[in-house]
Amino acid sequence: MTTIHDGTSHPDAWWRKAVIYQIYPRSWADANGDGIGDLPGITSRLPYLRDLGVDAVWLSPFYTSPQADAGYDVADYRDIDPLFGTLDDAKDMVARAHELDLRVIVDLVPNHSSDEHAWFQAALAAGPGSPERARYIFRDGKGPEGNEPPNNWKAVFGGSAWTRITEADGSPGQWYLHLFDPKQPDFDWNHSEVRAEFESVLHFWLDLGVDGFRVDVAHGLVKEAGLPDWEAEQELLGGTGPDDGQGPMWDQDGVHEIYEAWRRILNSYNTSGDSSQDRVMCAEAWVKPASRAARYVRQTEFHQAFNFDFLDTTWRAADLRDVIETSYAANDSVGAPTTWVLSNHDVVRHATRLGLPIDAPRPNGIGAEDAQPDAELGLRRARAATALMLALPGGSYLWQGEELGLPEHTTMPDDVRQDPTWERSGHTVKGRDGCRVPMPWEADKPSLGFGPSEQTWLPQPESYAALAVDQQTGDETSTLELYRTMLRLRRERALAGGSLAMATNTGEVVQVDITSAAGTTTVITNLGEGPVEVPEGATVLLASGPLDAKGDVPTDTTVWLG
Repeated sequence: MTTIHDGTSHPDAWWRKAVIYQIYPRSWADANGDGIGDLPGITSRLPYLRDLGVDAVWLSPFYTSPQADAGYDVADYRDIDPLFGTLDDAKDMVARAHELDLRVIVDLVPNHSSDEHAWFQAALAAGPGSPERARYIFRDGKGPEGNEPPNNWKAVFGGSAWTRITEADGSPGQWYLHLFDPKQPDFDWNHSEVRAEFESVLHFWLDLGVDGFRVDVAHGLVKEAGLPDWEAEQELLGGTGPDDGQGPMWDQDGVHEIYEAWRRILNSYNTSGDSSQDRVMCAEAWVKPASRAARYVRQTEFHQAFNFDFLDTTWRAADLRDVIETSYAANDSVGAPTTWVLSNHDVVRHATRLGLPIDAPRPNGIGAEDAQPDAELGLRRARAATALMLALPGGSYLWQGEELGLPEHTTMPDDVRQDPTWERSGHTVKGRDGCRVPMPWEADKPSLGFGPSEQTWLPQPESYAALAVDQQTGDETSTLELYRTMLRLRRERALAGGSLAMATNTGEVVQVDITSAAGTTTVITNLGEGPVEVPEGATVLLASGPLDAKGDVPTDTTVWLG
């Protein structure tokens, strides 16, 4: 065994070892029966998360928005969209979470606003060269009549990253940059008013009582000076181009001074010096290599950054061993925790993804006419992958419904899709709707207990009824009870703050020892074809699936041993 992470060298701050559960507000719980989840619905279901055993919740955006991109197009950063409730509902939700000893992380979307934001509307009215336009990235077009975009950048959701406006006098006007949808114009983060506004937004939500922020597209705020052409197509949440180059719109060095200023604001809310009171930031930064991504979690910037390399790793033991070792090396070098994740609202659920051929690229959505995954294989591997992840020292994020083993909705009718990727790609890319389907709570209730009516903003597949919370509760073989057990043992064995040693040259097996004040826990994940013997004298604390008749670990199974 080779020690690759010394957990004893890190301070005992809560965020270094927390398990944080992502809630997608429109798909969690619907209190008023309109088919869309809301804040009162979230508040009513928070005891479920306390009983599950997580430490905090992260909520995707609930701000005022025209919902062109499910709320990631924000029109007012200081108010709640009526779809989800009111500001008082948000205060009640935060208060109830705190009563249950759950911290609350909210999404912050600083790369772009909605085109219905007051600032952008003022920019349209004010005209070229105005202070109002300087808050966004407006440019004159190329060509004699300005008919061509300022550069050749492509949008993440498909098509050009530039849209030309019509000026107030009716004439063809300037172009504005939107790395995502045309209804999401990018801010110019070189502008002091933009920086001051978001610092004010941070204060607003911190004063309301939230415990931190997950920062959307954290690697995209600053663009290379001059906005040079870049030939590659954008890859949704990949951020890579030729030779893995990030491109002039991603991971520019100028982003870091922004986050240093934000970290100072968060630190100012903990005057006692008690790390249990820390307010935190987590970066959504799709950045390669790991050493470059680690720059976001230096001690003057973010507390956490999602480990997307782990999410994207193929189901091979050598690849998993490599990403675990590389991740710890990069993050330990800057004194940061490694923050593990397998699914979220932007990727195919891992219970489905791991049922696809190992070497197949990660798809952006799956449709009925596409090759269908092996659901049984995918769930078995997903349980094993999660059992490995939740044993690893550091923090972890869970995506709502993964504790139920929910699969992607892979046969969703195309006419109900709402992800802008579907339209912008000319119906060639299915998009992310399949992972965002409303939660099943009670199998015999309307909308499977999601709300009091049959309405759901996206249809639930038939398979969700058997996976509802009430069907799995109390069933020791269920995925839900496995998650509850893992989270309980993770705390009892103090795994999140432990030191990790890993066995090398073990073929298609990942074997690690986590040593903490509670002792040593050995974790074995078998990715090979044959069974793996449990070491003599070891006690099986949990297994992601049934052991074989000899008590050995079958393929695609993880065990924790004491």
